[in-house]
Amino acid sequence: MESLIPRERAEVAPGAVHVPDWLSHEQQRQLVLAWRERAAGGERLGMRHTTLPRGGRMSVQTVCLGWHWEPYRYVRSADGVPVAEFPPWLGSLARSGVADAYGDRDPAAYEPDCALINYYDGAAKMGMHRDREERVNAPVVSLSIGASCVFRFGNPVDRKAPYTDVELRSGDLFVFGGPSRFAYHGVVRPIRAGTDDPQLGLDGGRLNYTIRVTGL
Repeated sequence: MESLIPRERAEVAPGAVHVPDWLSHEQQRQLVLAWRERAAGGERLGMRHTTLPRGGRMSVQTVCLGWHWEPYRYVRSADGVPVAEFPPWLGSLARSGVADAYGDRDPAAYEPDCALINYYDGAAKMGMHRDREERVNAPVVSLSIGASCVFRFGNPVDRKAPYTDVELRSGDLFVFGGPSRFAYHGVVRPIRAGTDDPQLGLDGGRLNYTIRVTGL
């Protein structure tokens, strides 16, 4: 059972801020519906497991908006199928996240053009990595919906310590920029079973929206 003790916002590292319970239940529901619509694909790229250059396959499933990420670049289409457009409402939500995370900073210049929506089932994980295909160092906005996970946030040098493990629950916001923009991070253990809200309809899984400025 989840703890009833209120959680406090925290600066995990310089420029890396965790804001618990940032999304309302209705916002979470809308993000799930938006993911389902785009994951289905249709005439646009749908959800898929990404294949790595050495032949391995990522355990998370991903659908992209604005730009399609493939190791290790952004493209507008894959296999001749275009990526779904990045919606303005998601950019507005991300700007609000930057404003709330950083307080007195003006988020008006934050204009994201890309989102990766990762779906974690009960076995999926994400190895330690850096988001470095972007041409600018604007912050990354991360939104969590569904089951809880332990998010490992490291340093910009390598995958080793020092790092901090942060529990991300449904509705949490995590923003990282500034000195921590290119820090290694990942979900190195499977998500926590039984921690999702069944009303969200994720069947025990977790969604993670990572919203970015590519500079392309």
